[in-house]
Amino acid sequence: MAPPRRHSPRLWLGAAAALVVIGALTWYLRQPAGAQERDRKTAQDGPVPVSTALATRGDVPVYLEGLGTVQAFYTATMTARVDGQLESVNFTEGQLVKKGQVLAQIDPRPYRAALDQATAIEQKDAAQLQSAKGDLGRYEQLEPQHLSSKQQVDDQRALVAQLTAQVQVDRAAIDNARTQLDYTTIKAPFNGRTGIRLMDPGNNVHSTDTSGIVVVTQVQPISVVFTLPEGAIEQVQQALATGPVSVTALSQDGQTVLDEGKLTVVDNQIDATTGTMRLKAIFPNPHNTLWPGQFVNARVLTAREHGVITLPSSAVQTGPDGPFTYVVNSDSTVEVRALKLGEQSGDVTVVREGLNVGERVVTSNQFRLEPGARVSIS
Repeated sequence: MAPPRRHSPRLWLGAAAALVVIGALTWYLRQPAGAQERDRKTAQDGPVPVSTALATRGDVPVYLEGLGTVQAFYTATMTARVDGQLESVNFTEGQLVKKGQVLAQIDPRPYRAALDQATAIEQKDAAQLQSAKGDLGRYEQLEPQHLSSKQQVDDQRALVAQLTAQVQVDRAAIDNARTQLDYTTIKAPFNGRTGIRLMDPGNNVHSTDTSGIVVVTQVQPISVVFTLPEGAIEQVQQALATGPVSVTALSQDGQTVLDEGKLTVVDNQIDATTGTMRLKAIFPNPHNTLWPGQFVNARVLTAREHGVITLPSSAVQTGPDGPFTYVVNSDSTVEVRALKLGEQSGDVTVVREGLNVGERVVTSNQFRLEPGARVSIS
């Protein structure tokens, strides 16, 4: 009978090692997919570099924003009010002009002659009136002596009254002629800026013309008409009840402040088709950063919230269950924290619930994070 075969120690060691590998592989495969992926990523990449910020407590302005259009404070189309030949245009296109400055001149000669004629007629009738009054005085002195009849006195009184009325008509004619002569000089009605010239010297102009000679607009100050949702009317009215309401005009991308002004008008009705209300704000516009017809964003300061918890808006993420943020724990891992938010003011957001003052939140690289991920603060 052959002796039994003895197994080599190396064979036993190899079998034991194989069992260990199989056990480890079985344990790893039983782990959740997320944990496997996290372990793999951690092994490959290490901690995720992130930027962070602290939740703080402070005062936050509350704004409403709407799209608006810049409008000139005043706009006037300078048209002729009398007929005649346009003698001269006394402005440069785009020029700043003062109230009362001469912009154009219509041939005044026919109207000056009419004024002279009306003045001469008034002087003639005034002389006749003076003579009639003298005759009336003499008739009244002679009447008690029966040297003039009552009929003569009455007729003379009627003549005096008639000539008095005629003189008044003549003076009205003088005023009208002087007004027509003044109309031949076209002046700026307010401080403003001229536009493109619409009529050249030498053309005949008429009081019925509608195209005008030039359009003058006042741009200092200037106004912005903008819209807000109808639901904001109560908030705006409450702000107006406490005093003047500040409005900031911003560029279309919202990045550049163009001017600071005051809210002056809330329209007296809501547009039922759009569900919006119109508002107007006035801006000093000292540097002409606002221009008629320009589209801007209007930001209305309606209130200030005091002592509220805030965090950078870049820390706020949106998930299926609403807004959340990644909070950094003491062991450099992150947890997801659901938030109840308030107002957003620029790059700061108010937190109503879900965060305490002093907690550190992640503001960058959130797309690489998941609950429990380890981070390194850069």
